Amino acid sequence: MKLKPHRKIADFLGLKKNIVALLSMVILVGLGEHMAERFLPLYLVALGGGALSVGLLNGLDNLLSALYSFPGGYASDKLGYKRALLLFNLLAMTGYAVVILFPYWQAAILGAILFVSWTAISLPATMDMVSTVLPKNKRTMGVSLHSLVRRIPMALGPMIGGALIGAFGETDGLRYAFIAALILAGVSLVAQQMMIEDRVEKKNDSSQHYGLTLLNAPLRNLLASDILVRFCEQIPYAFAVIWCVNINQISPFQFGVLTAIEMTTAMLVYIPVAYLADKSTKKPFVITTFIFFTIFPLALLFSKSFWTMVIAFVLRGLKEFGEPTRKALIMDLAPEGRKAPAFGLYYLIRDVIVSFAAFGGAFLWMISPAANFFAAFGFGVLGTLYFVLFGRDLSREAAA
Repeated sequence: MKLKPHRKIADFLGLKKNIVALLSMVILVGLGEHMAERFLPLYLVALGGGALSVGLLNGLDNLLSALYSFPGGYASDKLGYKRALLLFNLLAMTGYAVVILFPYWQAAILGAILFVSWTAISLPATMDMVSTVLPKNKRTMGVSLHSLVRRIPMALGPMIGGALIGAFGETDGLRYAFIAALILAGVSLVAQQMMIEDRVEKKNDSSQHYGLTLLNAPLRNLLASDILVRFCEQIPYAFAVIWCVNINQISPFQFGVLTAIEMTTAMLVYIPVAYLADKSTKKPFVITTFIFFTIFPLALLFSKSFWTMVIAFVLRGLKEFGEPTRKALIMDLAPEGRKAPAFGLYYLIRDVIVSFAAFGGAFLWMISPAANFFAAFGFGVLGTLYFVLFGRDLSREAAA
């Protein structure tokens, strides 16, 4: 029987019931997260927290993003992704409620501990669901759709939050934003529990290990190259805006335009690359994305005008070329039945180590911007070459 056009599109994109529920959750929770959390530093200052509270928030965000990954994978493994996502939503909602009920900067920090790293703690469960629900030849498409849809609330949320602040002021406006975030998370919770069907497979208790043995040799090689490439990304990350605005004198608005160009470029490549990666092997696409990571610092170093920066930020957007493919490759290489904890452990190790890159980047910047950008480029070259030489992919037959 010939499939209807909408059914063909759904099959092409891997839009099964669980995936539709997942994407709805990403939009609803993400919209609340980005309309409220993005402006949390303003709220802290308005409540008398000062610069120290903002620094504490930023440090917690980076630290918790790393530390939450493995517990998120462990919870998904033990509870199943449906109940794990329920738990993570309840934690975020509790954090929002703390901020709403207690108008003190200390309470805002406490609430942030519960909601600020929702993405990090839920990502292993999300990837576990994608790898369970979709066949191997559709996993990259599923991960790519997740990455694409995540950018919708990233774009809309700050505009809504900014409008609320403009209408009601920094304190009341942000509290209304957190109320909206709480409501949206509640709607998401109900929808995901009604629509998501949990996995039913039984696991062999003898395989319940959670140490480094979760990471087999191919995963360790991918992790090593990924760490080096993330050093390339993070060393200049915080200094890109300083280079563009303070040193090369473009306006903050123009820098916002550059960011929009980066996001748009990323969104345009997700679906076609996912289709091609699912039809072939993943390694070439991961290598390509590592190359784009590597050349961005040099492109930015030699960008002295807005239009040359446009080219650099298009390249920065193209670093997403193989990012969903890399996540799908992690799930492919992870042991069967242990994918969520393996994914969480991978991100825990990677993000804890890479968090030191920001500190190193500051010292390099104090030497000179060129020292910062060239060092980043060097790490990118090392990471890319390491994966070219030692990275492994599944064969086309195994991916089918």
